[in-house]
This record gives sequence, structure tokens and C-alpha cells, in this order.
Amino acid sequence: MLKPGDAIGILGGGQLARMLALAAAPLGLDIHIFCPEPDSPAFRVAAGHVIASYSDEKALAEFAAQVSVVTYEFENVPAATAAFLAQRVPVLPGPRALAITQDRLSEKNFINEIGLATPGYLPVDDADMLVEAVAALGRPSVLKTRRMGYDGKGQAMIRPGTDLAEAWQSIGRQPAILEAFVPFEREISVLVARGQDGTVAAFDVCENVHRHHILASTLVPAALGPAASHVAIEHAARIATRLDYVGVLAVELFVGTDGSLLVNEIAPRVHNTGHWTLEACACSQFEQHIRAVAGWPLGASHRHADAVMENIIGAEADAWQALAKTGALNLYGKKQARPGRKMGHITRLKGQKGNKP
Repeated sequence: MLKPGDAIGILGGGQLARMLALAAAPLGLDIHIFCPEPDSPAFRVAAGHVIASYSDEKALAEFAAQVSVVTYEFENVPAATAAFLAQRVPVLPGPRALAITQDRLSEKNFINEIGLATPGYLPVDDADMLVEAVAALGRPSVLKTRRMGYDGKGQAMIRPGTDLAEAWQSIGRQPAILEAFVPFEREISVLVARGQDGTVAAFDVCENVHRHHILASTLVPAALGPAASHVAIEHAARIATRLDYVGVLAVELFVGTDGSLLVNEIAPRVHNTGHWTLEACACSQFEQHIRAVAGWPLGASHRHADAVMENIIGAEADAWQALAKTGALNLYGKKQARPGRKMGHITRLKGQKGNKP
């Protein structure tokens, strides 16, 4: 168990690392960031940082010597990096969870193996396999790279009339999966934390709205009955337990038109759909993750208010003065507002409630 004054290392220096660092400070824990990008948002709120490639073993060894545990803010950390660090310092969540969740095929296989349902899927390693997979799963369907895809990147919709050769070319002819298109009423997510002692604590189920493949807003509570909410949380808890996971993870699910729940994706980290917990919960997802990897007891995850979280994308951040008047504003310290880039978020509480667990 870490004690106040100890340091946690984070791989990645984006907004999630920044918010983790801000959550660690009131607990008396220092944050050190390892990131290749020289102007990363987390640097300005961390006790220390290293700018180096994830393959720089000398820099990694020096980084490991400065911290008591290492975690990460994104799932595409090279497996070799995690393995190298794990020989020197605890890495949480563990390398196994990282390896499973950073590959869409292994992730889907794992979900099915533990008895949970996903949309239908098939591996696609070349253009001929894509033709066969589309014949089996039909159109519409979705072609996704197995690795490195996010916010709609590395994806192609397969519609009636879509040229399959062009679709294969559009994702860079990389190893992929084809997923059956699922008619659904809504997309939901569950943020769940698991401590080093196996204790599990979940936040309330939230509902997500996307625009142009990027999360636009998250609402909590989701428009979901108590029984379905309980099942969704149980799914997330089963995933965390079977991964022997430590920290916060997000599980995204589709709610089918028949009320069924299908697991879409797992994110082994704090997550955009959990940002509302900063203002609406007794313990945010960021503090909960810090507590878990530090070996501390998990905090109370109950919600004291309904909330709507909206992402601030690109040039929308230029209106920060107006936005600040409408809710709790969180800007990420990014200097360049590129189209599609997440610059911050704003959370509006809809109805204060009692603070009882």
C-alpha cells in the first residue's frame, strides 16, 4: 500500500493523466508522467515528467526508479513497455488486461469466453476474408482495425453498395474484425473499479450520445430500468474480476430493441463517459483509480445528483467564457484546437440529491 508522499507513474500525458494527477494531489500522492509528446497537458500539473519514446529502456528504467507503481491513461501502450516496467515496479492494471483489451479480436473472444454476449464478429486478415465475412454477417456491418482505433478512426461502414476493396484500403489493409450491425435503442456504459483486495465498486449506468463517431454527451442516470441496470453492472464486475483487474475500467454496451445487453467495448482506464463523476459523485472515477492502484480502500461511488456531461470539441473551446456560465467547466490545457479534438468538457448537475450511499 502506498502512503502519502509516494509517487505513481502514468504512461501517457493527455487529459486523462492530467485529471488523474489532479485527483492524486489531495490524497498526498505525487504523479510522474512518461510521454513522448513534449507539450503534454498533464505535465503542468504533475510533480515530474519524462519525455522519451516508449521503447527507450534507459528512460523507462529511470522512470521506474522514481515511482512505486505504474498505471496508464490509454490502452495502446506497447506491450513490451508494460512488460519491461513490470520487471521493476508493479504495473496496474496488469499487462494481461492490457494485452486483451488493446486487440479487438482478443477482447471479443474474452467477453464471449466468460459468458457475455457481443455483436456477431469475424476476423479479417485480408481482402478475401473480408468478402467471406460480409457474406456471413451481411450488410450493414462495421469493419474495424484490431488495434489503435478510437473515435471512429480505423473503421469503415459496410453498406449495400460499399466497395469492399475500397473499404479494406481505407483502414490501411490492417488486421481487422467485421462486426454485425446491431439495431439498438441506446448505448450505455458502466464505470467499475476493482481494488487490489478484489473489492468492486461501480458507478451508476450512464447513457451516451455520439456525433461523427465522437462522444458528444453522457447522461446519468441512463433511461434503463433497475433490473437491466443491475445486469449491466454485473457484466462490468464480471469482466473486471475475470481480468484480475486493478483500477477503473469502462464497459460500453448496446441496449437492443428487445432489451438485451450486448458488450461493445472495454476500455482499461478511466474514461470519457465517466467525467461526470467529478461533480456528481462522492468519489470521482479519477480518485477511485488512484485509490485502487495505490492499494487504498475504494471510495464511495454513489451519485448525489443527476448530470449531463458534454464534450467541448475543437473550436467550441473558444467560447469558454460563455460555457463557464452554464456549468462546471473543465479545459484540458491543449494549445491547438484542431477539428475533432477533445478540448474539454462541461458538466451540468440536474437535481441535487441527498448524500446517503
